[in-house]
Amino acid sequence: MAIIQSNDCLIPLIYKMSVDFTGAVLPGQFFMLRAWDKDPLLSRPISVHDYETGQLTFLYQVVGKGTEILSRLKPGDNVEIQGPYGNGFPEVSEDLCVVGGGIGVAPLHYLVKKYKEKNPQGTCRVYLGFRENSYGVEAFESMADEVILDIGGIITNRLKVNPGEVVMTCGPEMLMAAVANMVPPENKVYVSMEAHMACGIGACLGCTCETKSGNKKVCKDGPVFLREEVFYE
Repeated sequence: MAIIQSNDCLIPLIYKMSVDFTGAVLPGQFFMLRAWDKDPLLSRPISVHDYETGQLTFLYQVVGKGTEILSRLKPGDNVEIQGPYGNGFPEVSEDLCVVGGGIGVAPLHYLVKKYKEKNPQGTCRVYLGFRENSYGVEAFESMADEVILDIGGIITNRLKVNPGEVVMTCGPEMLMAAVANMVPPENKVYVSMEAHMACGIGACLGCTCETKSGNKKVCKDGPVFLREEVFYE
């Protein structure tokens, strides 16, 4: 169990929750959250938005019964968290280009933060796309060298990748597929996949995805994959 420190609504249906936690956490990893007994049946996988020793933060969207219950929790309430799970984004020393869409921006905050901590002289450019209302943009602007924002359009239409940049992306699969197809083959591209999960540790096979080398589990083998593993046709 973890104690909730804060659970704030940023815009309708988008919440940011911080809980007590101490441990090693990597960008791109996720936790399984639960604050109910039997209904709904499954815990909810939510990616790490930020982490400082003693405080773990999630940015999540209310899309069903489980996340609706999470949104009603107050400071001091308990929430069950299991994790961190999954293989996150790799550490890189090259310049970084980050592309996020909608709630897919959630794990990219911690990614950019850790990149700038380890590569203070490196350049990090961020592309953020939202359908209607943006959120969390100011935090990216405080860390990244450049932030390109698009609301209501198609963020990949504005994407320009520089030679030598490593690209990391999270968002709707259509967005990530577009990034994978647009970026020159000499630039490495990492994508963070999303899937329904029951256990988070690869035991239930509920989050299996097709890859170039056969079926893999998003929770255990991912959620971060090289583009050529999942967008290979």
